[in-house]
Amino acid sequence: MGWNERNSMGTMTASESTTASASDQRAVLPLLAGEGLPDFMAVTPEQVDQAIPQLLAALGAELDALEATLARRLAPGQAPLGWAELMEPLHQLGERLRWSWGVVSHLNGVCNSPELREAHQRQQGAVVAFGNRAGQSRPIYRALQQLAGHNGLDTTQRRILGAELRDMELRGVGLEGAEQQAFNATSQQLAELATSYSNHVLDATNGWSLRLTQADQVAGLPSSLLDLLAQSARQALQQPGDAEASAEQGPWLMGLDMPRVVPFLKYSARRDLREAVYRAQVARASRGELDNTPLIEQILTLKRHQAERLGYANWAEVSLASKMAGSVAEVEQLLEELRAAAHPAAQRELEALRAIARRHGAPEAEDFQPWDVACWAEKLRQESFELDSEALRPWFPLEQVLQGLFGLCQRLFDIRIMATDPGEAPSWHPDVRFFRVLDGASGTPLAGFYLDPFSRPGSKRGGAWMDECLGRGTNRSGEPVLPVAYLICNQSPPVGDTPSLMTFDEVETLFHEFGHGLQHMLTTVERPQAAGINNVEWDAVELPSQFMENWCYDRATLMGMARHWQSGEPLPEPEYQKLLAARTFMGGSATLRQVHFALTDLRLHSVWTVDGGQSPEQLRRELARTTTVLEPIDDDAFLCAFSHIFAGGYSAGYYSYKWAEVLSADAFSAFEEVGLDVEDKVVATGRRFRDTVLSLGGSRAPAEIFEAFRGRPPSTEALIRHSGLVAIAG
Repeated sequence: MGWNERNSMGTMTASESTTASASDQRAVLPLLAGEGLPDFMAVTPEQVDQAIPQLLAALGAELDALEATLARRLAPGQAPLGWAELMEPLHQLGERLRWSWGVVSHLNGVCNSPELREAHQRQQGAVVAFGNRAGQSRPIYRALQQLAGHNGLDTTQRRILGAELRDMELRGVGLEGAEQQAFNATSQQLAELATSYSNHVLDATNGWSLRLTQADQVAGLPSSLLDLLAQSARQALQQPGDAEASAEQGPWLMGLDMPRVVPFLKYSARRDLREAVYRAQVARASRGELDNTPLIEQILTLKRHQAERLGYANWAEVSLASKMAGSVAEVEQLLEELRAAAHPAAQRELEALRAIARRHGAPEAEDFQPWDVACWAEKLRQESFELDSEALRPWFPLEQVLQGLFGLCQRLFDIRIMATDPGEAPSWHPDVRFFRVLDGASGTPLAGFYLDPFSRPGSKRGGAWMDECLGRGTNRSGEPVLPVAYLICNQSPPVGDTPSLMTFDEVETLFHEFGHGLQHMLTTVERPQAAGINNVEWDAVELPSQFMENWCYDRATLMGMARHWQSGEPLPEPEYQKLLAARTFMGGSATLRQVHFALTDLRLHSVWTVDGGQSPEQLRRELARTTTVLEPIDDDAFLCAFSHIFAGGYSAGYYSYKWAEVLSADAFSAFEEVGLDVEDKVVATGRRFRDTVLSLGGSRAPAEIFEAFRGRPPSTEALIRHSGLVAIAG
């Protein structure tokens, strides 16, 4: 069923009771189309307010009818229900809501406006209420229990049923009366709080800017960033004359979106301005009307109440009930292993940064602060490896990177990726492109995907993600529906006649999200409830994405796509060797940072209580004593913008990145073992990866699928080695 908003997109099939009048409504209201690629540009905030109530009313009536039918069929003396009788109408109901509400949620993330945001908020409560009602249906629950007792079910069907029953239990199907009413009211409140939290972060990010007018204020900044800051000034038009802003003369407008913040902190020669930007970044959504502090305590408290209503001690136990990890203690053990390996390395890395600052006679050598880290790390990287990450941008134009990525997928997975002509598929922004995925041998269409690559700070939330537009299934006419993915990034946009020139980090991010897309698009599972990423445990779903990142360092892949955007010259061999050498640079700090986030998340959802004598931020700072080497500054309110756990699906699950990284590193080591330059063996291993990890989706347990690919259970050895922590760990 997947009634929850986390799985809000996928295939959509209407029920047999769809009437002619409903067809007419779909023609007028694109949000009720219910299948195919959405007509994004036709969706308006007014339509959201009109269509969603109509849809929920229709679904409510169909749910009533289904429950009545099930009640009759569950009566003594009736023949047992078959799979198609129960699971198909349930899937159809769930998909209709996912399709329509998924379009609204998607547009709210990529084309945010005050009007759309308000429409989303107005309808969210009713959507949550319907999800609760469906997820708490006793006739459906009893029918699922009966079906689960059948002997003729295959492995995939049993996994699907087990997940459906568990999810209904976690949605409160076992609660009654006032307890269930309180559970439902809290579910709605949590959804509203998450939306408010996310909006606060977006507004706080957009609400801060720093106008630079003097040449010394942009000292050290690379030309690509100067171009972007001048473009930002032209777009903002804060003052007369800004329309004439240029990279050479300014003015330049600094903001808090990552394509501006990351390179500014890395290259700015003005320590005072780095401090100003850093302080604004870490203090987002922590003051005034946008302060998320009270929302954090409310969210954590309400989630604990929900867990207790369900019979769990805390929300972390609820979260882990549907994950690969067996217990909080098991997750803590993994995080402690990584912390113990990373902390001494991170301390040495910090001393190395102080040392280079001292060699340069910089005053911060004796008063090193967080806003100094990126700057001096980049200087150390350049000195140690003679590698200037900004100077590599010209070798990574987006189009060339895409061709490299697509070529790798053809090599490993025997697929061809073809761009469509503009206008062939409906879109939501001129930057967006649509691609088709074909089988390499037969040319048979397999899937499609949207790519929305560039940052749009005013209307698009930050970060990068993959989501489902359409999932593998069938439409109302019984015809096959091919999966379609949304791939969303926030990389540096083109400036003038210069194309999008990517940092190596942005290249890795694109490969990462495409890995998610591959698991969604290359599934061969026929049952939609377990196709693609559906029914894949959350802490295993990052396996394909993190696996794909490894190929950014593979010689054939990297050297095949890294060509200068003007001259066409390949990346010089010495630069490739520097990238390889620098791969584990600051690896201890990077690992420790992830451990800090993951452990903070886990403890907030397992041990923190409102009457425990400390605030969530105090708990985080206590953990920082052993999970950071530079304590957070007083202004640091990171939790106020930790959207992953307070407005996303990662509450008590942020550890999943590291959990899955164990799997992904070990998976890539299978290619290393056969020899990355031994083409026939690499190809054979790639096909096996496609036939297991990318194909089987949620039809089998992740550990079982991993063993089918690797031939053994996963080992942490590859991750420790790839992170450059072998000596410390040993």
